[in-house]
Amino acid sequence: MFLTESKAAAIVCMLVSLLFLGTWPAILTLLERRGRLPQHTYLDYSITNFLAAVLIAVTFGQIGGSTPSMPNFFTQLTQDTWPSVLMAMLGGLFLSLGNVSIQYAWAFVGLSVAQVVTSSIAVVIGTTLNYFLDDKINKASILFPGVACFLTAVLLGSAVHSSNAADNVAKLRSFHENLQDTEKVPETSNEQEAPSAKDIMDSVDVEDVSAEEAKKAGTADFIIAVESQRAIKVVGESKLVGMSITLFAGICFALFSPAFNLATNDQWHFLKKGVPHLVVYTAFFYFSLAFVVMAVILNVIFLYFPLVNLPKSSIKEYLKDGNGRIWAIVAGLLCGFGNGLQFVGGQAAGYAAADAVQGRSS
Repeated sequence: MFLTESKAAAIVCMLVSLLFLGTWPAILTLLERRGRLPQHTYLDYSITNFLAAVLIAVTFGQIGGSTPSMPNFFTQLTQDTWPSVLMAMLGGLFLSLGNVSIQYAWAFVGLSVAQVVTSSIAVVIGTTLNYFLDDKINKASILFPGVACFLTAVLLGSAVHSSNAADNVAKLRSFHENLQDTEKVPETSNEQEAPSAKDIMDSVDVEDVSAEEAKKAGTADFIIAVESQRAIKVVGESKLVGMSITLFAGICFALFSPAFNLATNDQWHFLKKGVPHLVVYTAFFYFSLAFVVMAVILNVIFLYFPLVNLPKSSIKEYLKDGNGRIWAIVAGLLCGFGNGLQFVGGQAAGYAAADAVQGRSS
């Protein structure tokens, strides 16, 4: 069975996972900015994410002969490993809740800030928990100075979001004043009360936006052009809402890896005597099964009862929406294979180290 025990091979697995896990968020963010409903994108993404786990299980999980201490994937499906299976599925539920949340966090606080904050929270909490679950196999003198850097990143990321939001409001108000000077919009009746960003967006005609300025990231014209096209309208929304969603996603990301660690190593001794631990591929299958079930349930509900200010949709509309579907499928495969490689590397080198690498991918 293909299960690396070499530290060098584990590092290679984690580095490849770094590339995969750092790519898929940008793809989903791009689709939302082009107007595709996140519910549609996430259904495509989560289903192919699960297919990647199945492919890993029935290929790598079946390589080599099955032994009592290292059963292959199909052999282990019939064994009495339910305590570990439930722990793996709990990890999948945490990841699913985190991924569902972060697609809204990307819209509210921006991809760069959301990824930095959520990944840093995951490293600070997840790495600390895994360090003790792994029986301290990683050197604390090397590991925890890095963790401290990620904790600093959480605080700085939160400050950056607040600064960015204030800067965007100032740019939109300046844009509005310039339009008033050219008599393209009526002046506000109360000169002492500056219009809110949301009021400006409601009053501005997209045709007033300069095509050249709209190509320059960070300009008021760019903000208006993106907002008019994207699926989730966020200009003028509370800064607290965005950061609350981001923090919740980060906590979910911090808990899924320790749960997977417990599923494969049984540190709390839930399994009966003589029953082998879950092989990483079997654990990843159950982990991904729980992930896709939770993701499908939540996003089908959100089709009919959408969060924030998204329009209602339906299963029929989702099936007809092929715009960007191929990219959502690619994102699901990248995340599925990325998580699988992270867990394979973590089983050999320690899940605390794997969590730190995952944080760097963002």
